[in-house]
Amino acid sequence: MPFIKIELTREGVTREQKQQLIKGITDLFTDILNKDPQLTHISIQEVELDNWGYAGEQVSVLRERGITADKK
Repeated sequence: MPFIKIELTREGVTREQKQQLIKGITDLFTDILNKDPQLTHISIQEVELDNWGYAGEQVSVLRERGITADKK
């Protein structure tokens, strides 16, 4: 029974986008690993920007300065 945890920053991901993630990842595990979709569990955790960091900075601070992961 796979348990997949997705962590992402809380930035307005819609209910529909979350459903697409759940469906797409379930399909990947079914197609690639031959896992039963009825036994595949997915958890989406949204993290506040102040509680996520990289390169020694909070994401909230980096965003205020206009820096994103792909621009650094």
